[in-house]
Amino acid sequence: MSDREGEQAATEAEAVPSAVEAAETEAAETEAAETEAADDAAEPTAESRAPRLDRRWIAAAVLMLGLIAAAYEGWLLFAHHQRAVAATQALEAAASYTLVLTSVDPAAIDQNFAEILDGATGEFKDVYSASSEQLRQLLIDNKATAHGTVIDSAVKSASKNRVEVLLFVDQGVSNKAAPQVQIDRSRIVMTMEKVNGRWLAAQVEMP
Repeated sequence: MSDREGEQAATEAEAVPSAVEAAETEAAETEAAETEAADDAAEPTAESRAPRLDRRWIAAAVLMLGLIAAAYEGWLLFAHHQRAVAATQALEAAASYTLVLTSVDPAAIDQNFAEILDGATGEFKDVYSASSEQLRQLLIDNKATAHGTVIDSAVKSASKNRVEVLLFVDQGVSNKAAPQVQIDRSRIVMTMEKVNGRWLAAQVEMP
């Protein structure tokens, strides 16, 4: 081999490692660039999750508020229904009880008093019980008779277990001193309370 050929071979041998190093360097740079690009691509993805999570929380909160509002509205409707039912029942009971309270039959006076006490409760029952014997004797002595008629009635206020009723009553009254029937018109405010499923008169006023 000539000297020239030897120099050329040595040059080629030196060029091989340089080419390998260049290829490795290029591969490393490419990998680094890809990693950086992947990181750059990942960052927006993580950031984009936050708005989506916020939207989900907002949607959940709105849904919860809607459910609460619906439940509250349902409760209001149910409470209104309960008051309406109570008002209707108490109004009917008050009208019926007023007929008992304003009617007197000398032939069945003990039954009258028993029915009055049966339909009463609380303060009114206590007051009527205390005076019933004296009132009974007074009616017997005067041969009193009475017959009440409810002309009109209305609910003044109502809750689930307590209703105030206004009644307009005509009462035909006669007695030993005045045998001719006379009409006595009166206004009665009756407070009805629900006791063991029954509407009873707790207060009776004649303003």
